[in-house]
Amino acid sequence: MARHALKDFLLTHAADPRALADVLLAVSEVVTNCVVHAYRDQPTGRVAMEAERSGDELMLSVSDRGRGMAPRHDSPGLGLGLPLVGRIARRVDITAPAGGGTSVSMYFSLRR
Repeated sequence: MARHALKDFLLTHAADPRALADVLLAVSEVVTNCVVHAYRDQPTGRVAMEAERSGDELMLSVSDRGRGMAPRHDSPGLGLGLPLVGRIARRVDITAPAGGGTSVSMYFSLRR
């Protein structure tokens, strides 16, 4: 659902197709991290996504109210999601909001 909403947003803002693919890959990785890690001991949890375009730049923020970032030795993944996001985004900021959880802000150029 997050990918579809973001894709619709970007298509209405005329993003370059290659940039669109990078942004959609990044949001998939970060939202998957929220589902797998933030709420691992809970049956449900919320993930918030915010996208803001300024000229040819996109700021995309994904946040949760889960456990926060911590090593997980029983992780079902390979641990490649955030490093991948770091390679395709122009900038990535990861913060721990005062109320708990994790917020990942990613910055992309929408033109190639």
